[in-house]
Amino acid sequence: MDFQKKMEQYAELTVYVGLNVQKDQHVLINTTTDTIDFTRLVVKKAYEAGAKNVHVNYSDPVQTRTHYELAPDEAFTEYPEWSVLQRDEIIEKGGSFLWIDAEDPDLLTGIPAKRLSNSQKAAGKALARYRQAVGSDKVAWSIVAIPSEKWAAKVFPELEPDQQIEALWEAIFKTVRIGGGDAVALWKEHIDFLEKRAAQLNDHRFVKLQYSAPGTDLTIELPDKHIWMSGASKTPQGNPFIANMPTEEVYTVPLKNGVNGFVRNTKPFVYQGNIIDGFTLTFENGKIVKAEAETGEELLNEMISSDEGAAYLGEVALVPHQSPISDSGLLFFNTLFDENASNHLAIGDSYPTCYEGARDLEREQLEELGLNTSIVHEDFMIGSAEMDIDGVTADGSKIPVFRKGNWAF
Repeated sequence: MDFQKKMEQYAELTVYVGLNVQKDQHVLINTTTDTIDFTRLVVKKAYEAGAKNVHVNYSDPVQTRTHYELAPDEAFTEYPEWSVLQRDEIIEKGGSFLWIDAEDPDLLTGIPAKRLSNSQKAAGKALARYRQAVGSDKVAWSIVAIPSEKWAAKVFPELEPDQQIEALWEAIFKTVRIGGGDAVALWKEHIDFLEKRAAQLNDHRFVKLQYSAPGTDLTIELPDKHIWMSGASKTPQGNPFIANMPTEEVYTVPLKNGVNGFVRNTKPFVYQGNIIDGFTLTFENGKIVKAEAETGEELLNEMISSDEGAAYLGEVALVPHQSPISDSGLLFFNTLFDENASNHLAIGDSYPTCYEGARDLEREQLEELGLNTSIVHEDFMIGSAEMDIDGVTADGSKIPVFRKGNWAF
């Protein structure tokens, strides 16, 4: 299969499997100027699928960097109302949201942490309705990625510049199962496998998980009515979609105040165009009481102080060490890919869909159930070939879930 056919198949997967665009639906795409050719192809496929209107918001990385360097401090405490209204209209019309990522992992390196933190807080507060709609799957949404020059250079520094983009394209195609046959059929088979894993975990009804690995000794309690889910989601109308492409995880929600111990990351965490790495988080009764990092410690602490919920966990995700992305040996410096090569946790907001009957609850009601709420939701990777995880049942029995980084059942 030549490159153009692979790219076209990727666009079709994005539209028909990722978003599952419906007839007469409005679609909002957020992306950068590095993706124009692929985005045009996705727009074409979306209209062919029956979309009524496809809207695209382009950002330019150079202009983004200029904004963070030169705008006055108060600019980072505000968020444009027109952007809020745009998202609200898509939600009201039952539309869908797509992100096409090509971000430079080092885009905002050197920008003061306070500017980055204030920008995150302003956006988080302004987009509360949007975040609630996405987090509870009230609308279809998906994230895909394509190479940019700077991202490809970060992943493949050993290659010549003209080879880097090509290598990253091929790596991405493999992660989304393009080039090995009927990609749609392969995705159906893959999601069926993940659904079976989620069903097995739901059958066990664990009350807590115990993690053990070098630098990690952590216990995470789970709410009584927690639900393990795969990367396949459904809108309230029953329309399936895949939020992350690729996806290798099954995930659930932790009990907000039920996390104790310490955990060390195993892959770099890219946040706000900066890399945070070599960090250890210490939890007491759910809250992060200490955060130390070899790289990006100031920004890490700014992030976990974004609001009260940013110091607690909102997601627990299981990914075997022997999985396609991990087996590639590549470090993508992009959470969309790296989180699907490793067990991971998320700081901040939880997914109401992972708790029985919670999809339509208000945030205050979610807190009453022991679910965390926050303006942030940031995944960080903790898995390795040395990680063991035990599930503990209500009668105190321990059942191996992971051994040496892989499924134990």
